Amino acid sequence: MPLIDRRTMSLLSLTTILSPATALAAETYPSRPIHLVVGFTAGATSDVIARIFAQAADPLLGQQVVVENKPGAGSSIAAEYVAHAATDGYTLFVPTLSTLTDEIVHPDRRVSLTKDFSPIALLGSIAIVLVVSPSVNVHSVAELIALAKSKPGQLSFASVGAGTLLHLAGVLFAQRAGVKLLHVPYPGSPQAVTDVIAGRVTMVFAPASSIIGQLAAGKLVALGTAAEKRSSALPNVPTMAEAGMPNFDTSLWLGLMGPAGLPKPMVEKLTTATKNAPQAPSAKQALVKQGYDSNYLGPEQFAAYVKSEHARWSAVARAAGLLSKS
Repeated sequence: MPLIDRRTMSLLSLTTILSPATALAAETYPSRPIHLVVGFTAGATSDVIARIFAQAADPLLGQQVVVENKPGAGSSIAAEYVAHAATDGYTLFVPTLSTLTDEIVHPDRRVSLTKDFSPIALLGSIAIVLVVSPSVNVHSVAELIALAKSKPGQLSFASVGAGTLLHLAGVLFAQRAGVKLLHVPYPGSPQAVTDVIAGRVTMVFAPASSIIGQLAAGKLVALGTAAEKRSSALPNVPTMAEAGMPNFDTSLWLGLMGPAGLPKPMVEKLTTATKNAPQAPSAKQALVKQGYDSNYLGPEQFAAYVKSEHARWSAVARAAGLLSKS
């Protein structure tokens, strides 16, 4: 028998041996704890939401779901870790819109959400809110734009780093409003919000969950919610569309992905659990307090959504000069 035939036969034999094992693994999955890897620090919005989901998913999957934080490099460290993990369903990634925008602005990242992962589900989103300090003395988006036009390049906006969602939200606002703003990056949202409260920075687009307390205390003024609908946590704050800037949705969506090639039966079990987890009374109450809105999508729809988001934010980044024009 020619050598190539022997190799072909060996490959076929190996496939025959592995297929039943893979089927059995999928049938008994999960049989040990599942790790959800988050690319941000403990206490960050994505971390808090992941922990709520993990607790609610435990009884649905019959195994403990553990959140593991691997922060750094716009969550690309966590993404790369999961992309190279075994395709056994026990190491999963919680991507966010910030993960995608970081990938867009830094095309040298070693992994891609659209190429190196198995999409499982879009979990939901947290509204991003445009806030200013009371000392700025504006009470609407229109007043803020008028102030920015009267002082070109003098007003500033905070973010948690170049390429992050909060950065591109500020960039998009400046583009749409036709104003010039100074970008001031910070290592984290707490520091950014603190400086906005102190009046050292004019404004910031911040996740609703991170500024609800400051709004209630009168330390910040909310001008608009950057989402298609008002946040459940801030029902009195108008959307950006209601404030005069239509089609301005920068909601911080969160999803669930596994390494590329995750077996379909495992994906199906995980999608069922993620779809049902928010319905648990304790989870539902905790998510509402975070300003979370459920807009679940299954694997195929989530994959298409990520591609559309990649195109949308690439256009924003390119218009801002953050990408090569080639």
